[in-house]
Amino acid sequence: MEDLTGRRLVVVTGASSGIGLAAAVRLACRGDQVVLVGRDPARLQAAAERVRENSGERPELFRADFAVLDDVRRLAEQLRAAYDRIDVLANNAGAIALQPLTTVDGFEMSIQANHLAPFLLTNLLADRVGRIVVTASGAHRFGALDPDDLNAPLRGYQPIGAYGTSKQANILFTAEAARRWPEMSAYCFHPGLVRTRFGNDSRLVAFGMRFLPFRSPEKGAETLVWLANQDRSRLANGGFYADCRPRRPYRKASDPRLAARLWEASAKAVGIAG
Repeated sequence: MEDLTGRRLVVVTGASSGIGLAAAVRLACRGDQVVLVGRDPARLQAAAERVRENSGERPELFRADFAVLDDVRRLAEQLRAAYDRIDVLANNAGAIALQPLTTVDGFEMSIQANHLAPFLLTNLLADRVGRIVVTASGAHRFGALDPDDLNAPLRGYQPIGAYGTSKQANILFTAEAARRWPEMSAYCFHPGLVRTRFGNDSRLVAFGMRFLPFRSPEKGAETLVWLANQDRSRLANGGFYADCRPRRPYRKASDPRLAARLWEASAKAVGIAG
């Protein structure tokens, strides 16, 4: 069982800004030892300074680009070398591609950054992690996941469709992780429409993110922090949450057979045992 009463080690991916940074600040102020993972070194340093200003402690930093699976493998090695136990792994890093992009590993950007990379990281750290919290999204309603063809969104590309498919994968992964690793707690959540750096390559999307009445990153991070802190007896392992309450995802994200197929396809894609 997890010990939620004392100081814990919490690794937050995508912690340079947005929901990840807001959650890291809250967790550090609670007294947790927070580890920040991000892609950009300068923004990571700025995030660390913000955590230090708010909590009084400077977090450890690790750089990794989830669009490069070798970065994820190296990150896992570094975390294993540094820590014998990770109490909470917050799989929060993510991306939305406004045009069809293929990573150096040969996968559509959204499915790799949002699903395959955290899938790989979690598998490589599974024996040391007590709890995972995955940032999913209500956008999973737009998903059309085909485990036999993870690059299907590249054909007739639609940004929200590709993003929704990756978020559908997040929810299926969480449920299957709970089934395969019953000793580990696994939860995912919808943060709401949050004002973040998403879509910065598009002036129109960036304008909307800044000026439309979206949630603040702090509000979006509330359920992540809540799931990281709740006693597991009060939560449904493998469950999907929003606003600190359990929710029922769309049927396409709650099919156990599809979840099992996705796991096997994902393991094959990243080169690990299924």
